Amino acid sequence: MSESKAQSQTAAVDDFIAEADTGARNPNGAFPRSVLWGVPLIWSLFQLWIASPIPYEIGFGVVNNAQARSIHLAFAVFLAFTAFPTLKSSPRSYIPLQDWIVALLGAFCAGYLFLFWDGLADRSGAPSQFDIAAAVVGIALLMEAARRSLGFPLMAVAAVFLAYVFFGSYSWLPDVIQWRGASVERAMSHMWLTTEGVFGVALGVSSGFVFLFVLFGALLNQAGAGNYFLSLAFATLGHLRGGPAKAAVIASAATGLISGSSIANVVTTGTFTIPLMKKVGFSPSKAGAIEVSSSINGVLTPPVMGAVAFLMTEYVGVSYVEVVKTAIVPAAISYVALVYIVHLEALKMGMKGTSKMNPVIFILTAIFMICAGIVIAGGTLYIAGQIVGLAETVLGAASTLVLSGLFLVAYVFAVRFAAFGPDLELSVDSMQALPPTREIFKSGIHYLLPIFLLMYLLMVERKSPGFSAFYSASFMLLILLTQDALKAFFRGEGQVLPLLKDGLAQVAEGLIIGARNMIGLACAMAVAGIIVGSVTLTGVGQVMAEFVEFLSGGNLMLMLVFVAVISIILGMGLPTTANYIVVSSLMAGVVVELGAQNGLIVPLIAVHMFVFYFGIMADVTPPVGLASFAAAAISGGDPLRTGFQAFFYSIRTALLPFLFIFNTDLLLIDVGPVQAVLVFIVALVAMLVFAAGTMGWFVTRSRLWESAVLVIVALTLFRPGFWLDQIQAPFENVPATQIFELAEAAPPGGDLRVGLEGMTLDGDFVSSTYLLPLGDAGLDGAARLEQAAGLALVERDGQIVVDLLTFGGEAEGMGIDFDWTVTRLEVAADRMPKEIFYIPALLLLGLIALVQRRRVARNPEEVAV
Repeated sequence: MSESKAQSQTAAVDDFIAEADTGARNPNGAFPRSVLWGVPLIWSLFQLWIASPIPYEIGFGVVNNAQARSIHLAFAVFLAFTAFPTLKSSPRSYIPLQDWIVALLGAFCAGYLFLFWDGLADRSGAPSQFDIAAAVVGIALLMEAARRSLGFPLMAVAAVFLAYVFFGSYSWLPDVIQWRGASVERAMSHMWLTTEGVFGVALGVSSGFVFLFVLFGALLNQAGAGNYFLSLAFATLGHLRGGPAKAAVIASAATGLISGSSIANVVTTGTFTIPLMKKVGFSPSKAGAIEVSSSINGVLTPPVMGAVAFLMTEYVGVSYVEVVKTAIVPAAISYVALVYIVHLEALKMGMKGTSKMNPVIFILTAIFMICAGIVIAGGTLYIAGQIVGLAETVLGAASTLVLSGLFLVAYVFAVRFAAFGPDLELSVDSMQALPPTREIFKSGIHYLLPIFLLMYLLMVERKSPGFSAFYSASFMLLILLTQDALKAFFRGEGQVLPLLKDGLAQVAEGLIIGARNMIGLACAMAVAGIIVGSVTLTGVGQVMAEFVEFLSGGNLMLMLVFVAVISIILGMGLPTTANYIVVSSLMAGVVVELGAQNGLIVPLIAVHMFVFYFGIMADVTPPVGLASFAAAAISGGDPLRTGFQAFFYSIRTALLPFLFIFNTDLLLIDVGPVQAVLVFIVALVAMLVFAAGTMGWFVTRSRLWESAVLVIVALTLFRPGFWLDQIQAPFENVPATQIFELAEAAPPGGDLRVGLEGMTLDGDFVSSTYLLPLGDAGLDGAARLEQAAGLALVERDGQIVVDLLTFGGEAEGMGIDFDWTVTRLEVAADRMPKEIFYIPALLLLGLIALVQRRRVARNPEEVAV
């Protein structure tokens, strides 16, 4: 009975994966099977071709960005209609005739930009009736393709925005959200025939490098790296109290480094971790919730961040390295806290482990290992950069060839090292009888090389994401082709040629899986382009800002709460990348604008991280919570209970965005190396204390007042400036007439906090605070403002007003307009360091620890950490 139940759960999981990721169709006929085998393979080869330097070297097969996006979407739409059935009740054993027709029609419309590129360029701005018809049909079929591959939510959101484009001028709408409306011709041209809508930045990122990163992850998993990381985590942590749950956290962190989806992360690791968590005593809902929380964090973890890291570079306009630096501390402390939460949960349930290690020593060891891992990884990349630099100096142009050869030799030696041990098995039972950690580490050390190559190209060489992913994926193809044959050679088993043929089949399988994983993602990026195009066409972003301001009554904290809630709602049912595009397009500007009106100037990247975090929380939050549904399909638990439990575990993740909005030190913005270490240590302690407070367990089970004190201590450590602001104001107001003197005296690269107010061209009154850059020193104040900020100020009747704006300058980008008045200057006040409040917070923490230890000493029945 239990075996049949396990088989039914496995079948349910397989169905969930197929429906959510690769397509549920498995046709019997030879022709449709070959189509669903050949088209994804061709798609992967096409993406590798356009990413490689070969087309440019031989002058053949070169396509521009817009044409590549068109072909990319044509593949995705065709496969969405052939690989995904229309409804759950639709046939899966064959592809109906109507699906073949709409697949070909959808691919034609998606490829329209490529097929008729020259003609569209000739009649730019004056589309023909056939152009408009292709656009209308294309958008309709794209939305249906998204519904099939991703479900109803994203299509519904896009439909609402399209409806607003066409019906936004109707009188039955409230005045605050009305706009003048758009004709079908104008809307379709904007959405389909330009790069402002469907074929915009999002689809460009999907075609340019998201596909390559998804392919890289699929190839890595096909080679066995997923099993390697999972086995390594279980061998290291499985013997501890609640070991399988702790292993799930670490395994999801490793998988999240290469995975682009929290749902894929749940399925990849949860298939093994959830049954083992249940076996040691976790309930189905808690086992699923731990896996979901771990997988959500995987998407927030650099280097890939569910492909959002690369979108952020485009939308925020910062380098990839800056995005990684910004995301690393919140992700690291959140993961350590989740391990601690799992430990506390195991304590509350009375679980035992075979290890005798003191839990405090375990946590400290985990922290040390994370810090050591970051330092070793960074040090290795730095040393590699120095070696490459030296080689280029000595060998010149030949250095690339020599270094590539040495890298291949390192791969061969790594495989030879792995060949001395047995290959890892992939089953739940094998996870309970693993070899020692050292043996497992040796068995897959060659899997670390492509990840190292990827990080080196991105972080040290500062190559583009597409370039880095192409060469890393190409190296993965070599590993898939040769690893088994090399192992057989080094073991003296023979059969090298048959194993090379098997390797070729593995390569083809990896390319097909990578492409099929991209079907829904590419459709999501394209549909997100409809939403972005609607925002740019209608200006609905400003309406959202006014709506949130109305709801919050101008209160800054309420405004952030409403933005967080709206971000979660908008993110429901959307894949990670579409989630980020939709939420950031609508809500990032709201936080910037309303924050500035309240005197809070937040770096744009911090705002994007805020909405990204809460958009991802939608994968956890009931009633949609797709990651929770995936975990429940594996655990056999209730999806809603799993979702609510996962949300409770993820409270620490929901807390972080609020904290780094007010304390950007957590994002390492304008923070030096020494201060960065201090920020990491304090933030980590704060997160662990917060976890203890919310879990109701510190040294032992906490009283209610003790939990409240622990939460206050944690918040104080996270944001000590809050208490300092109550005692001393952070800024002093200076008369506006001193702006030129202050600008001249400011250091190089400095800035000025300036209050401005005035009327916009639309007739709206604005009063806000702006951070004006000043650039290099050496000029007078007026010249520095004009040169760096693009802002010419003059004095009129005792007031400082905006006289001229540089087109495309910083000030114009901030929304400043002509004839606005400078109302105030804010200068940083001379006050005590905010870190002084760490002292009372740590004293309170020590007091709680002392009280609880005495309680344990008086009552031996109390369970202590």
